Amino acid sequence: MLTFIVRRLLVALSVAFTVSVVSFMLLHLSGDLATSIAGPEATAEQVEAIRKQFGLDQPIVMQYLHWLWDAVHFDFGRSYYFQDTVMGLVGERLPITLTLGGIALAVATLIAIPLGVLAAIKQDTWIDRLAMLIAVIGQAMPSFWFGLALIVIFAVNLHWLPAGGNATWQHFILPAVALGYYATPAMMRLTRAGMLEVLGSDYIRTARAKGLNERTVIFKHALRNAVIPVVALMAVELGFMLGGSVVIESVFSLKGLGQLAWDAIARNDYPVVQAVVLIIAVFYIALTFLADVINAMLDPRLRVR
Repeated sequence: MLTFIVRRLLVALSVAFTVSVVSFMLLHLSGDLATSIAGPEATAEQVEAIRKQFGLDQPIVMQYLHWLWDAVHFDFGRSYYFQDTVMGLVGERLPITLTLGGIALAVATLIAIPLGVLAAIKQDTWIDRLAMLIAVIGQAMPSFWFGLALIVIFAVNLHWLPAGGNATWQHFILPAVALGYYATPAMMRLTRAGMLEVLGSDYIRTARAKGLNERTVIFKHALRNAVIPVVALMAVELGFMLGGSVVIESVFSLKGLGQLAWDAIARNDYPVVQAVVLIIAVFYIALTFLADVINAMLDPRLRVR
């Protein structure tokens, strides 16, 4: 198990390093950063002064090494637009994004697992087909469109919930539903498949032969084993949600990390963009690593792959 963890950890570090290189290079190769920061009306002297101020006159490899060295020490510099330290901005916005992701994951779990269990128990009935239809709609419908539909129905017409902001817990309900529904299909399908496999196993037939009632067989013996892979998938889905929060936070005006990234991109605030991309990527890589370890603990056959 230790060898497996070390191997996966090396892969995770390699992916994080690759993401840092790609994100840094793409931003710096997209144009002259000094000109973007100075603005279209700046003189050549002003552009040159900004280039020297931010170290943009150095070779790009040296710029990357300096940025990486500071990044591993949690120093991403200062924002060009917000005039604050990037880590200060991230520290202020990150709890909002994590709260949104946590609630969205809870929404997805509460929808996916009961629906997956019901679809497996009622296999090939209209209930099963309805559950699969809900999953297909969830996969096909863009989360931003679903979010806008929720605003129109529950905020504009019914006035049940606020349309945007993050002042109270009610402000998180609609964006969490929009974000969580997108993650529901994968969890629902995995729960359904796991339940079908477990319900056809010998120990379930033995439990039924002993005269146990169907509720005990399903919820005590079958469900406990069927949802084990779903637990690992939840970690990966949470990573997707953190990445997807860029769109949802913009739709609902949540002042989280996604909204910060959106504002930074619109204003060419490169230090903030680089920091947000790297932080979200590290979160996703860490959650994927955690999912791999959980899967290996539950299924020892995965450790030898």
